[in-house]
Amino acid sequence: MAAEGKTRNRESMEARETEKAVPFQLQFDKPIASQIKIAEWNPEKDLLAMVTEESKLLLHRFNWQRLWTISPGKIITSICWRPDGKAIAIGLDDGTISLHDVENGKLLRSIRSHTVAVSCLSWQEEEQKNETSNISQYEDRTLRFFPPPPRVPRMPGLVPGDSGFMDEAEDSFRELSNSSNQQYNILCSGDKDGNICFSIFGIFPIGKINLHNIVFPRSHANNQILNASICNVSLSKDLCHLVVMCSGDLSTSTVEAGEKHLSSYMLTGFHCLVLDTSIFSKRKNELNQVAHQASNIEDLVEVIRTSISVMSKQWSDAMRTFTGKFNALSSLIIDHGLDSSPQEELLSLLGGARTSPAVHQFLVNTLGEAGLKRVAKVVNGAGKELQLVVRDHLQPAAEIIGFRIGELQALSKWRARYQGIGLDEKLLDNATENAGMFLMQVERFMRVLCTVAQQFSNFFSWLLKSVKILMSEQSDQLYPFSSSELVIMFLKFLYDQDPLKQLLELPEGDHVIEVDVETMQRIKELSHFGGFSDTAFLRRTLAEEFQQMECCFRDAFQIPFATIPKRIQCKGLLPLFPMAATKLDSPIISASISYYKDLHEVSGYETSQQSLIDYISFRVPDISNPNMSNCIGIIRGAIHDMGNSDNGQSSLEASLLCIPSGYHCVDLSLYKDAQLILLLDQITTGSEGSGNASMMLLQAGDLPFISISRSLSPDSWIVLEIKDQLMQLELGSEKVRGIPHSVIQPFAVSATRGVACVFSARKRALVYILDEDEEDDDEDDAE
Repeated sequence: MAAEGKTRNRESMEARETEKAVPFQLQFDKPIASQIKIAEWNPEKDLLAMVTEESKLLLHRFNWQRLWTISPGKIITSICWRPDGKAIAIGLDDGTISLHDVENGKLLRSIRSHTVAVSCLSWQEEEQKNETSNISQYEDRTLRFFPPPPRVPRMPGLVPGDSGFMDEAEDSFRELSNSSNQQYNILCSGDKDGNICFSIFGIFPIGKINLHNIVFPRSHANNQILNASICNVSLSKDLCHLVVMCSGDLSTSTVEAGEKHLSSYMLTGFHCLVLDTSIFSKRKNELNQVAHQASNIEDLVEVIRTSISVMSKQWSDAMRTFTGKFNALSSLIIDHGLDSSPQEELLSLLGGARTSPAVHQFLVNTLGEAGLKRVAKVVNGAGKELQLVVRDHLQPAAEIIGFRIGELQALSKWRARYQGIGLDEKLLDNATENAGMFLMQVERFMRVLCTVAQQFSNFFSWLLKSVKILMSEQSDQLYPFSSSELVIMFLKFLYDQDPLKQLLELPEGDHVIEVDVETMQRIKELSHFGGFSDTAFLRRTLAEEFQQMECCFRDAFQIPFATIPKRIQCKGLLPLFPMAATKLDSPIISASISYYKDLHEVSGYETSQQSLIDYISFRVPDISNPNMSNCIGIIRGAIHDMGNSDNGQSSLEASLLCIPSGYHCVDLSLYKDAQLILLLDQITTGSEGSGNASMMLLQAGDLPFISISRSLSPDSWIVLEIKDQLMQLELGSEKVRGIPHSVIQPFAVSATRGVACVFSARKRALVYILDEDEEDDDEDDAE
């Protein structure tokens, strides 16, 4: 009866709402199989990504049709869409960030950027501006000289009947990870230990900073963040500022009595930091160029690594088949009491002498014509497959790498522009030489491969002819073979040796390839004319050369990774509200950060048409002060120049709001045009989920903001500074939509699509259209 009464109440409430034309049209109310803990709308399409309590990632259309489900096998701690909506980044509890294709959920790239759980992600694309610039733009010149880059070969045997290579129709990796198809963008990620990582296109790391080591501005020079756990990060649209929200201990020291005594404070709570990331904007052309080249080089390095692995497996499988069959000849020689080797017996057969009983039994009975044909097919087929891998994958990749690293080498000589972001001329010279050495090793391997394949082919042709003669004639004496010299070379050098395996695998110990003195002398003489200093490359294998080249690339690309963080400085520190030390490990605090174009004057700071103003909103947890419970804080102007405070002016403003009586704030989100949407749940004394909820929209720009001095005393909190200006919100005075369910986090709002998704405690998902005038457009997009 109670359930029926609740159902009737909900239906009557919906009927009353329909009669009075409430805002925010309810589009869907769907049951869900599992509770959702993270949700985010695609910025370009009507798609909603959701993470369940079991850490499964679901992708739904706006009409709630499920497209795919993936389970990474680890706990998903954060998600973020790429700005073009074609890929989604997933942060995991082991510090890994994986990128997945929006079409099918396929894993595109996995990067271990952190060592602990990734708590938040922010992916921002450079905002397009209608302005001309004299700065040279990036142009990918590779397509002028080379065909499309090679694909990663597939390991043979993965798909029955597969030729060994990846189907082009299924390969979305290159299309989505190839940086030349993307506009300049940066992925930021924060973790539980206070680390923030940056990567261009989400695949090329360009820096890592730790809040514990951050350098504060002069007004907070004696401060230090301890035990920081990052809650939220957001990069501005112009890429010049990063707002970081974190819990932690703010250690503050002050000097007293002529620097003889120090007094210190420990502010344990929630803090906001503004970092100056203008290096991303000021050097965007240089960083864009380097990231394009380096990320494509890394893709090609993966092609080479996989190619060598594929070739090694193919050839080792073929040699296993060959030795498995021909080892029987050695056993027969021992069984017949002969004091000779298989090579000597076969050479005797080749010279026209009579066959020994061991050889005759091996060729006629043990191996036979059919067995020999099978072995020949396997070995000859492997040789052809290796040639295809070299021709279609390995060699093109090596050639394009040589071109790309050569361009980076040329850029490194432009010290005025590229030394500032960490292109080291000496390291790139070394990388360029190693790329050239590897290309020579590829050519050398191809020559050895062709020679080995031809000699195996001649050996099998002679042996097959010999088997046919021995099986058809009574005589055990054979006629001379026309290509006997090649067979002799095979028996002397290839029968029990494997030069291809030697080149494809890393040697054990200090083993090196033997090179005659005359050849080494010629190499040393040529080095004086060729400009290369490494004369020992012929003693290395193909696998060794690749390992050395990869190490050189890693060293060269590590310099920008170490250089960029030094250019990122802390611009401002805002202690927001205190928290008990025992609460620092509590669930992440609801917070939202957005940037808007602003045309109004903010406390003496007049913004231009293209200027951005930041809005930072957060839910203040109940603290010791009884007058501060159930509150929402909003701060704006944090990213503007700190210098204004020195003149008694400040662009920093704050507002403190109290939630309507009878409700508590479940979650919040900044919306477009500086609007704030609150998700409120009714406080009830009954069982969980028995109450109703509301969704409230506020015009944040119209709230009573109070100017805040950036030079607060060391032990001051912003919410405590403005607690006397607390504003009480009323449901009747705002744009409010009633929800006939008790609601929980998360609250997924899309400013670009004008929709919101609310999740109830009783496992239901409710999708609302926030902009009624865009209803028709939304329905068209969903179709």
